[in-house]
Amino acid sequence: MLPPELPPIPSLTRAEGELVDRYLDVLDLLGRINPARGSDTYGALRAAQALVGKVAGLRDALTLMHRRGERELHRSTLERALRVLDGERRAERVTLPPASQS
Repeated sequence: MLPPELPPIPSLTRAEGELVDRYLDVLDLLGRINPARGSDTYGALRAAQALVGKVAGLRDALTLMHRRGERELHRSTLERALRVLDGERRAERVTLPPASQS
């Protein structure tokens, strides 16, 4: 039995693809830094150190788009790409967990 097929990623420019990839990289690292969800300071420290480079990559992707004349973010297309790439689950780690009932 084959696993369910994922929906296709929408067509993106190279810069849009880079934007989505770098954004998800930053989300993943912020999730590891989140003190409400983390488990150790060393892992959070390593994620914070890596965050600097990933944020620079995100900035570079947006700069490239702007220089190419891509002035607008095509929100619905980028949203579909983020959903296909599991962006919702990855973004959840940045938020506070539900309050405990104790």
